[in-house]
Amino acid sequence: MKIAIITGGSNGIGKATALELGKRGISVILTYNSYKDRAEAVAKEIENNQGVRAVALKLDLTQLSTFEAFVVEVKQSLKDIWNRTTFDYLVNNGGVGGPMMFNEMSEEYFDKILNTNFKGPIFLTQQLVEFMDDGGAIINTTSSSKNQSFPGYSAYGSLKAAFSTWTRYIAKELAPRQIRVNAISPGPTHSNFGDGVFDKHPEFIQPLAEQSVFGRIGQPEDMAKVIVNVLSNDFGWVTAQDIEVSGGHLL
Repeated sequence: MKIAIITGGSNGIGKATALELGKRGISVILTYNSYKDRAEAVAKEIENNQGVRAVALKLDLTQLSTFEAFVVEVKQSLKDIWNRTTFDYLVNNGGVGGPMMFNEMSEEYFDKILNTNFKGPIFLTQQLVEFMDDGGAIINTTSSSKNQSFPGYSAYGSLKAAFSTWTRYIAKELAPRQIRVNAISPGPTHSNFGDGVFDKHPEFIQPLAEQSVFGRIGQPEDMAKVIVNVLSNDFGWVTAQDIEVSGGHLL
């Protein structure tokens, strides 16, 4: 039985990925920060519909001091539920977004983007990889915005670019353990990004859809299928790559 840990699994791309993992017979430890009820509902749906085990654990990526206790919870779950001391896959999906123009940018905003999207995942991975099975796989969720220059996303795009670069470095360092490390870069996706900006402002959808060669924006399930396939042995000869999953956005 394979086991995956996925951060930010209560909604959006994280939820879709957790469900897709379950469909393929992979058990899931998913994390949440604010939405315990949603996360537990995802875990329950996986167990009810897919016949594999799932558990939801709280994690705040901005609070590095809590990582040690989180790791203890993970290890206890592995022991109690699966009778294991290791896991197989890690999906660093948890993150925050939302624009802020450079001349208005606050240090609080920058630190939130930094800690949630870059610093937190790095130090969490450092702790988790110690008990990941050799031959495992890691996926980091970056963003196509790292290659674009939309106003208001200078911090977000820059830190996603840094996360993409880190992916290559860590792929090299973990290669002796046969652990593959890749990233995916979603384009505009109808998820909870920016506190549900597309649900609050549906008028934003069509202009972005027109920028895709397929005439629509992405859905969380589009990203989830790519993530789960790249984790699989079908991509066993692929590492250190950042795959754009944007439907040809701005092609």
